[in-house]
Amino acid sequence: MSRHLGAKKGEIAERVLLPGDPLRARFVAEHFLENVYCYNEVRGMYGYTGTFKGVPISVQGTGMGNPSMSIYGTELVNDYGVKKLIRIGTCGAMQKDIQIRDIILAQAVSSDSNLTEKIFYGNNYAPIADFSLLMKAFQLAQGKKGNVFVGNIYNSDEFYRETLDRLHKFMEFGVLGVEMESTALYTLAAKYGVKALSILTVGSQLLTNESLTHEESEKSFFDMVDIALHTIIDA
Repeated sequence: MSRHLGAKKGEIAERVLLPGDPLRARFVAEHFLENVYCYNEVRGMYGYTGTFKGVPISVQGTGMGNPSMSIYGTELVNDYGVKKLIRIGTCGAMQKDIQIRDIILAQAVSSDSNLTEKIFYGNNYAPIADFSLLMKAFQLAQGKKGNVFVGNIYNSDEFYRETLDRLHKFMEFGVLGVEMESTALYTLAAKYGVKALSILTVGSQLLTNESLTHEESEKSFFDMVDIALHTIIDA
């Protein structure tokens, strides 16, 4: 057991999907995995292990934001030997051609978080995805109905903001969407020599103020999870 995960050694697979919402972890376990058991309920952050096409897979809720992702990511890798991590979450689109329910594959991450500055003594560090996971996910996404976009995303410590002024500069430079966890995930993966990728379903459009309800988000979740599962067992 670790400080925040109640699993025993061997109960968490080397391949893990990471939704922010712990209830989405339960949803994935119930709808996509076989032979499922719950290994964690500590702090209500559910974690499950099962199999997908005979391959052991775990799905672990991480909570919201870089600090929470840092806690669970660190313990998964250091205490349980996880080798591949794929975030499955939602984001806000920052380009006009990206629509609700489209999928974004985060190739790299820009951020307003000072997490990497602390690690690198005030210098900038550019966290990037694992290329083998990114390439496989892109190939799989081509067969889905919606559009898929690959590129830079913006990682923010703010969910509610007074204006979009800060985001407009990133929009001008082609950044695709905004979310809250990928800086921590990619930086941890680089530090510990493991593979990581963020696959994001567009849940809101910042330029049009469109957004999905929670129920609509769940229904839009299937393609992303299917891509993530096939990616993590094959790449």
